[in-house]
Amino acid sequence: MLVGDFQGLKIYRAVPEDKLTRKDGTPREPRRLGKIHLAVFTPDGRRMIGFMVSPPDIAGMIKQPDRFVAFDALSWYEGVLVVADSKASYDKAAAERLGVDLDACIVWCGMDVVTEAGKTLGYCSNAAFNPKTGVVTAFTVTAGAAATALLGTVEMPASMVRGYRDGAMIVSDDAAELDVSGGMAAKAAEATVVISDKVKSGARKLDEHGSVAVEKGSRALGKQLGKTKGMFKAFKEEYKKASGSAGSSAKKKSKR
Repeated sequence: MLVGDFQGLKIYRAVPEDKLTRKDGTPREPRRLGKIHLAVFTPDGRRMIGFMVSPPDIAGMIKQPDRFVAFDALSWYEGVLVVADSKASYDKAAAERLGVDLDACIVWCGMDVVTEAGKTLGYCSNAAFNPKTGVVTAFTVTAGAAATALLGTVEMPASMVRGYRDGAMIVSDDAAELDVSGGMAAKAAEATVVISDKVKSGARKLDEHGSVAVEKGSRALGKQLGKTKGMFKAFKEEYKKASGSAGSSAKKKSKR
């Protein structure tokens, strides 16, 4: 199962067992908790333990801070994702139950990937994990939207992760030797068509100058939780800065 499969899904609070039905006998509907925002991993990258969930804005205007929801507290009910009705399903209480320090846990997806020798490979765009245990099997590494479309991505075994340093996922030097797969170039190779160096160079230039702001913004999200003030409260501002939208807004105001 991929972390990306959960991105943006709505999540609800499970109805307590003793309140499943109203006095008139009709079933109670679970209340919405929010939308799944980001996946949270243990510091070594070997296990996905839960998600940061963005609650709805109060009165449609006031932003509420994200909440951590343990993955093992989630289940499906009437076609929607629900979280068990217990304090141990959320935030610090959930982390204590899982035996982890939430501040030390990491959002790997969106983080730059660098080898121990200092070579930048791209950034982590997804992760595959066992839905029963949360154990991570592989991380997806991409150089950018254009490069992914043309050349594919790299599926890197989780065992190659060495840790976190200076805002980056540090991986084994062997990760630089992994084969790329899944892009148009890979499909063309199956038909014995060779992508020229000019095409590859063009993909790199397009990534440097033509990648969408959303992608740049998403890359700013990979973080160690304890280093983000207010548990992701500043992510919205960082996203705007990374995507360039904050700068454009400021220019508009100055013109006025």
